[in-house]
Amino acid sequence: MNPDLQRLLPYPFQKLAALFREVQPNPDYRTISLSIGEPKHATPRFIRDALAANLDGLANYPTTAGSDTLRSTIANWLTIRYGIPALDAQAQVLPVNGSREALFAFAQAVVDRTKNDPVVVCPNPFYQIYEGAAFLAGATPHFLNNVPEDDFALNFAQLPEDVWQRTQLIYVCSPGNPTGRVMPLAEWKRLFEMSDRYGFVIASDECYSEIYFSEPPLGALQAAQRLGRSDYKNLVVFSSLSKRSNVPGMRSGLVAGDARVIEKFALYRTYHGSAMNPAIQAASIAAWNDETHVAENRRLYAEKFSKVVEILEPVLPVTMPEAGFYLWIRTPIADTAFTQRLYRDYNVTVLPGSYLARSAQGVNPGENFVRLALVANTEETVEAAGRIAKFVATLN
Repeated sequence: MNPDLQRLLPYPFQKLAALFREVQPNPDYRTISLSIGEPKHATPRFIRDALAANLDGLANYPTTAGSDTLRSTIANWLTIRYGIPALDAQAQVLPVNGSREALFAFAQAVVDRTKNDPVVVCPNPFYQIYEGAAFLAGATPHFLNNVPEDDFALNFAQLPEDVWQRTQLIYVCSPGNPTGRVMPLAEWKRLFEMSDRYGFVIASDECYSEIYFSEPPLGALQAAQRLGRSDYKNLVVFSSLSKRSNVPGMRSGLVAGDARVIEKFALYRTYHGSAMNPAIQAASIAAWNDETHVAENRRLYAEKFSKVVEILEPVLPVTMPEAGFYLWIRTPIADTAFTQRLYRDYNVTVLPGSYLARSAQGVNPGENFVRLALVANTEETVEAAGRIAKFVATLN
């Protein structure tokens, strides 16, 4: 067997299940889960109709690169959304089966195992796919702690020169999971300068980009254009329809950016990546072409966040994120104890922040935080917030 499989660590939800095996939830309350970032808003009818209307396409093998129409639709959406010059749909855009699959596979295509001890840099806390991708690509992950003292920014000084010299890939997430922070232009400028100096590729995970509460978040392609990097050198962006259009089970996403890197990734996917079936491609085209349902999605999240923050603000240090559907909250006791006792006493599930992070530079930046995914309907979410407020009151 591949020895790198032994390097993979338990997923956060495996740890959570083990934590809960030690206790029983209070049967006086129905279960409410705020632990998993799975959108629960209804899938728009027109997307389901487009999927059903194109089921005859299942009789044909799809091309790995996707249809020309889908690639052009994605390119057009990126141009309009970010106000950038039109992308070359054939050379700079690639449809994929969701961003998760693409983010993992990307490291396998980018990392050069022949180089001495290759490094993949990840934010910390982070989406664990980044770490697994590094391990299975034969690289060593190194982490940049995102901490309140730095406004959860990427502090490049945390890693020594010899690590940066071996870095081949860096994953960034903006809007961030779990903080909801959006990287500003100055931070992108610094990251691009680092990429130019050390030659690493930037994988920008932007799957939360369409859930925001004021201004649309700055995207990596947009930042590159503003900084005169019209070729998107060493920059590749990942996004999907899962959160934007409430279709997590459809597995439809995009990769876009540096044509040279996209070409190599497309070659890799010829052997690895399964093609998106034609019915899903048709539904994806319909989804990318419509913004009305996305605006309604944002309205629903804004309503929930407003109500939940109002309930929790008196008892916990909670603030509205810039984007995304998570609240990242510091806990008055250890995050694992908070999570376990909340589940035991009030039957509400949240995720300990330490499960989303690794110890790096002597600390685990997720410790004494919990992540709340406000994905359920408004009634359930508000009820959960009320129970959390009651629980915190018992800690005083």
